[in-house]
Amino acid sequence: MKKIKVALCQMVVSENKEKNLFTAHKMINEAADKGAKLVVLPEMFNCPYDNSVFSDFAEAYPGGTTVDYLSKIAKEREIYLVGGSIPEIDGLGSIYNTSYIFNTYGDIIASHRKVHLFDIDVKGKIVFKESDVLSSGDDITVFETEYGKMAAAICYDIRFPEIIRLMALKGAKIIIIPAAFNMTTGPAHWDLLFKARALDNQVFVLGCSPARNNQASYIAYGNSIITGPWGDVIGKLDEKEGILIKELDLESLDLIREQLPLLKHRRKDIYKLLGE
Repeated sequence: MKKIKVALCQMVVSENKEKNLFTAHKMINEAADKGAKLVVLPEMFNCPYDNSVFSDFAEAYPGGTTVDYLSKIAKEREIYLVGGSIPEIDGLGSIYNTSYIFNTYGDIIASHRKVHLFDIDVKGKIVFKESDVLSSGDDITVFETEYGKMAAAICYDIRFPEIIRLMALKGAKIIIIPAAFNMTTGPAHWDLLFKARALDNQVFVLGCSPARNNQASYIAYGNSIITGPWGDVIGKLDEKEGILIKELDLESLDLIREQLPLLKHRRKDIYKLLGE
């Protein structure tokens, strides 16, 4: 299929998991009512983005409340659903920042544990170290859909061009990134990174953020965005709660790759990516 309508649900995240799930459900339904076939939620959409609460909100799979809830919604609305991310706890007690992806039958077709942990110290502005609580994943997440291959990464992963390039080389034409940039990194780098990764790899890149909540301990930038294979911004929200819905033309991606064949022109004889 050559076209797909996608929706990014930029929701306000509260300290109440049930309220967050209700908000997500309402926004997913609205997106599906408007014809979206791929719906995306933000990073850590069921809890505050705060190291102090990740262990309290963490869920095991199978059996977690959030995963079961999203599975039912995806099946009910017959959509592909990227469940943002949530804190996932494994049998050994390690906690991951994990995104679950569901097909139109409500089955989990992929999951992505955030590979690159957000450990930064911008003097006088922001200090955050996910590694104090979270463990990192080890996999590149590419999955099949009736619209072709897609891929998922989480937030800080986008800053590493190697992982996005490998997704493109594995056939992904839509790369989905639940993300929660902050008020320091967002204004400086958000648009630039999403445009660059889309242009470098001639893919569609979807970035879904929480809405800005100035009362939260971590203030998200918002500005959920869709960028295209020409490096253009196809759609973007502001900082407030809302849904970004756009139709993506996959045929246009193929045409751009024919006219400007970047991936074909790579000089593999003089450089090589690990795992290629």
